[in-house]
Amino acid sequence: MVMAGEGTRLVNIKQPPLNTTMMGVVKGVSDYHGLNLSQAMVYGLSGHAFLINIHKTLCPSGPYCWKRENSKPLIRNMGIEMTDLGFFSAESDSEARSKLEDQLRKALAKGIPCSLINMENQIIGGFDTTGFFSAQPWGGKFPPAKLSFGTWKELGKEIHLNFYTLAKAKPLDRKAAILASLDYAIDMHKNPEQHSSENYGVGPLAYDHWIAAAEKHGSQHGNWWNAVVWRECREMASEYFSEIGKAYEDVAALCEPLTEDYLAISKNLEAISKKDMDPQRKMELLKKTKEMESDAIDRVAQLAAAMRHSKGTGNAPGK
Repeated sequence: MVMAGEGTRLVNIKQPPLNTTMMGVVKGVSDYHGLNLSQAMVYGLSGHAFLINIHKTLCPSGPYCWKRENSKPLIRNMGIEMTDLGFFSAESDSEARSKLEDQLRKALAKGIPCSLINMENQIIGGFDTTGFFSAQPWGGKFPPAKLSFGTWKELGKEIHLNFYTLAKAKPLDRKAAILASLDYAIDMHKNPEQHSSENYGVGPLAYDHWIAAAEKHGSQHGNWWNAVVWRECREMASEYFSEIGKAYEDVAALCEPLTEDYLAISKNLEAISKKDMDPQRKMELLKKTKEMESDAIDRVAQLAAAMRHSKGTGNAPGK
């Protein structure tokens, strides 16, 4: 951490260029805190490897407008205490903005990374006399690299913000953390209504929304972006099970098919991302992929049961 009269800048914090920008934030913060977690472990332990959230009109908001509060305990298990500092909009008054900015500056001065989600999730890694420095995972002009104090002018009229602090915490025992992530994955699929919000669907409901919207909206940007993000998550799920199998030899045989399952699902979503795919073909592939997810979740439940009854302690996967 570099401190001076002109501000504070956290050293050695970087947001990797992941399409799933929330995971980019968590991975960057986990590296900063020295948690020694692989990319796949970050996706897996947080439960994000198993999330899929689709709006009824297949708009590109699916990866952002989900119940993030449900994942906070899992992120805490990893060793990151993610505290929501509240929602802010263009109507938020100067007093509310000033109070929030003071909270962020105090956290950063203590070496605690912060983040925001507006159009994307971004690490806030410091500030100077004029505003906060926000990470640009892909470079370019978007998302912006600065957030000016008071005005937040870089965001234009599109201001629908949440801010977070991401302090280091004591990680949960790794096996317990893995089991919590598997339980979360199962619950999202078996009880999707508990994880879904108005006009959005999680798990099998996500596929239902996507299938219903494919003919009208399957050639639009939202189809492509949702597929890109959720494909990445399923690829990480595949790697997650590969790492679990290597670390816990007594359940390796159960992890091998899951590694293959989620890689196959990932490849299907990559194909579905194509805007010019025939709508009927897209719907057929979505129905097949929904069935594949359901079969995979049944195997996840088998793995969770086996790990619970296993006395193996593993060798700390993801390091």
